[in-house]
Amino acid sequence: MIKSKLPRVLSTDIQGEAIEWRIFIDAGLPFFDGHFPEQAVLPGVTQLDWAIRMGCEHFNYPVDVATLEVLKFQQLMLPNSEVTLKISQNSSKTKLLFSYFDDEKRFASGRILLASPTVADTEVS
Repeated sequence: MIKSKLPRVLSTDIQGEAIEWRIFIDAGLPFFDGHFPEQAVLPGVTQLDWAIRMGCEHFNYPVDVATLEVLKFQQLMLPNSEVTLKISQNSSKTKLLFSYFDDEKRFASGRILLASPTVADTEVS
């Protein structure tokens, strides 16, 4: 996974097994460099990285992705914009479901299946 700077969080709303962050996509982030010269857009890999890292940290999972499911990028995320990142967990299946949106506009969504902890990981010393 890439070492990336996380977006600036403007607000946080925790709703049981879900969390919503209102984030600001600063034009000064290095991910916009060269992606693309005519119109800078936030790369999908950065969006995915943020969802994985922020979701795993909030729900206290190790950052260990097994697979990605139903990954969709519907709209371009542009510099100096605000969007909401919502992540919910399905703890019984060790999955995080994420979506980036702004009101009715959908930017990206998907499911992240995390690697199950091994028996050695769960044993207490």
